[in-house]
Amino acid sequence: MRPVQFNIHPKAPEIQSAITYTSAPDGLPGEGFFATQLNKVVGLARKNSLWPMPFATSCCGIEFMATMASHYDLARFGAERVGFSPRQCDLLMVLGTISKKMGPVLKEVYLQMAEPRWVMAIGACASSGGIFDTYSVLQGIDQIIPVDVYVPGCPPRPEAMIDGFMKIQELVGQEDLRRRNSDQYKELLNSYQIQ
Repeated sequence: MRPVQFNIHPKAPEIQSAITYTSAPDGLPGEGFFATQLNKVVGLARKNSLWPMPFATSCCGIEFMATMASHYDLARFGAERVGFSPRQCDLLMVLGTISKKMGPVLKEVYLQMAEPRWVMAIGACASSGGIFDTYSVLQGIDQIIPVDVYVPGCPPRPEAMIDGFMKIQELVGQEDLRRRNSDQYKELLNSYQIQ
């Protein structure tokens, strides 16, 4: 029997270079206080505590499983809790082919989510129908709900999903608290027949 050895050439961990810190928003520091804008504090909290809800229907869902697994670990970006109840989640991740029969279900899931909510269309099928240019497949989920970030690929690799998630975090962190009450946002929702 051959002996098994792991880490034949072990390296000392470089912990200090591996740790990154979230920068504080711009503000006025002082003795025992820190003054900044409410928008920046709320944006910082929101972007680092997103609760994604995967709506996976095909092969992109398998890639999402790899993204959540230990090697890529989406949880290190603040998405520790993946939820399957739309009332508790604020990021809808649509992964895979959406048929026209599934469209009303997807819209209902979106409507059950509380504001503020964001949407990622992950993969070619969710973004544009992919290779399925047929009567039964929805040619992009942006026909029924507004999309914030598109992630290309068929299926996209976990690195692409992480990049898309980081784009959502940028959007969430910079979003004005008044955006959801603006006339432009209400007009966008009205174009999708969403009150």
